[in-house]
Amino acid sequence: MQGFDFWQLFFRFRFPLLILLSGLVLILFGTFVYKSGMFGDQTKIEVLESVTESQEKEITAEVAGAVLRPGVYKMPLGSRTEDLLILSGGFSGDADRVWSDKYLNRAAKLTDGQKLYIPSVSDHSNTLSAKTSDGDQTISSGIQSDSNALVNINTASLNQLDSLPGIGQVYGQNIIEHRPYSNIEELVSKGAIKQSLFDKIKNLISVY
Repeated sequence: MQGFDFWQLFFRFRFPLLILLSGLVLILFGTFVYKSGMFGDQTKIEVLESVTESQEKEITAEVAGAVLRPGVYKMPLGSRTEDLLILSGGFSGDADRVWSDKYLNRAAKLTDGQKLYIPSVSDHSNTLSAKTSDGDQTISSGIQSDSNALVNINTASLNQLDSLPGIGQVYGQNIIEHRPYSNIEELVSKGAIKQSLFDKIKNLISVY
């Protein structure tokens, strides 16, 4: 009779008992998983984040022209032009030091993928020869006097810049405000003009 009463009570309360047992099993399983360290993925995520941050703290820049060791260098984020010159061994004997003293900003911060070009004295001489091919022509005459002359974006006046195709007073003033330039590509990288406009004038301009 007692056995009959037990099974009768069991079947009567079987659903609450099953819920209670399921809860106990889940609690025991959760305790086991927690103590076994199966939630250690958080540490892995932190490691991955640290690696990403480390990569973002490094940039790659190129230096070319009249330096002792031209090439591509990896440098810490926040490095400046002077740091890149030191890595490249400094100016070569043919470097145009007068131009560099006037227009090269050694304190400027480098950006990832930037290229720095140091002109040589011979480069400068060849450009001046092209500009003075008529004998008494001066640099300030710009493209108005000689269609083969290049406009120096580091020294040109607003009117000279305005004479370039697509360059009006606004873009001309932008170019002046973003001086100096180490290479003509910095017109785009510094935000002075757009790439499409640069493509129109890149063969008409120089930085020395």
